[in-house]
Formats: sequence, C-alpha cells, structure tokens
Amino acid sequence: MTTHHPIGLVGFDGDDTLWRSEDYYQAAHGEFEAVVGNYIDLADVRVHDRLLEVERRNIALFGYGAKGMTLSMIEAAIVLTDERISAGDLHRLVALGKRVLQHPVELLPGIRAAVEAVAAVHPVVLITKGDLFHQEAKVARSGLSDLFQRIEIVSEKDPACYARVLREFGQPAGGFAMVGNSLRSDIDPVIRLGGWGIHIPYHVTWAHEAEHAVQADEPRCLAIDSAADLPEALAEIERRAAA
Repeated sequence: MTTHHPIGLVGFDGDDTLWRSEDYYQAAHGEFEAVVGNYIDLADVRVHDRLLEVERRNIALFGYGAKGMTLSMIEAAIVLTDERISAGDLHRLVALGKRVLQHPVELLPGIRAAVEAVAAVHPVVLITKGDLFHQEAKVARSGLSDLFQRIEIVSEKDPACYARVLREFGQPAGGFAMVGNSLRSDIDPVIRLGGWGIHIPYHVTWAHEAEHAVQADEPRCLAIDSAADLPEALAEIERRAAA
C-alpha cells in the first residue's frame, strides 16, 4: 500500500542552508574596509552601511552574488574616497571578488544525511538565487546534485518565482515545504502562497535578508537548530498539513 504524504514536494535553499556562503562575503566586506581605511577615517564614516546601500541599489541591475558585490565594492570605494583610490587598490577589490567566486564548497554539518533522508520520502528540488555561473559551480562541487529532481537557479525568490516552480511540478502550494536559512527569501514568500517553511537559522545573515514579515508564532513555519532535526520537523509539518 502506498503511503499518502500531505507534502508532495520539498524545496531546499543553497547558500547557508546546504553549504557555507555568507562567511566569505563577510570576510570580503572586512577586507574592503581595510582597503578603504587607507584613505578615510573608518570611525567617521559608516563604511559598512554605505556599502550595503550601494549593494541594495545595484541588486536590480546586477542581481545577487559575488560579481554584483565586487562591482558594488568598486563603486563604493570610489565614492567613499572621493575618487582618490588607486588603480592598485581597485585591483585588490577585483581579486577579492574572484576569491569569493573560487571559495571551496563546505557542506554544513549533517546536511547530506538530512537531504538524503528527505529525498527518500519526498521529491526534492533545489531553489537557489544568485549568479548562474557561481551557483552552478557550487552545486557541482557540493556533490549533492544527484539528490535533487530539479535545480532552479533564480534571480529573485518571491511568490511569483515559487508559484512558477509549483505550477511546473503540478504541485499545489499547500503541499509544498521550503527549507532555508532566510526568512525573507525562503519562508515568507512560500507562506504567503499557502505553503510551509522550515527555518534553519545560520549564524550570520546579510542585512538585506533580515527584512521579512514572518511572525515568531507563525503556525506554517517551524524553526530548527540543525539539519539533524529536519526529518522530524517535516513529519510535524505533514501532521499539521493533514489536519
């Protein structure tokens, strides 16, 4: 007899859910401040905030990821130093961006076993946003691609993006659960569609991802501490979905 599962599709985020990512961006931001600090007094200028402002403004043009970050660092450095920054230091910022693009893919603890456990019961899809080349390379190097029925690399994670994926799978939103570290990108839009979320917080989050409308007591979202808790969290969501 086939067991009926109220959750017919499970989505996984990539960066900071399956593998480390934000650590590399935070390190790059620190090095950016060290370069710019040769020209200005870091104590007097909100360097981190100014860089974030430029990055946010540029998302619509460059999208997410290391290439957009690199161009934003160059632009912010030119503005912050009143165009005094040297070509040599601009080259250092380009090299910084290249290092982020080439960083190793380090899976988070227990994630492969957790994805395997979920994939043994449910169809799973990877839905990750960012630069196409970089994300494709990370998925390939992760060794996880064989577990996913489909890999979706998208420019933005909003309700329309998730609705398209669900339509293509013939899956109603009420039978979809999304696993991720970002309430803004992974949980909020899915809940708005009528789906379910499993939030695995990461120890560091980009400020842009911290803006969301998910309430702490949201019944369609479960927060867990680690990948090891994922199968039980999914079982609880199935109980709620069945009810």
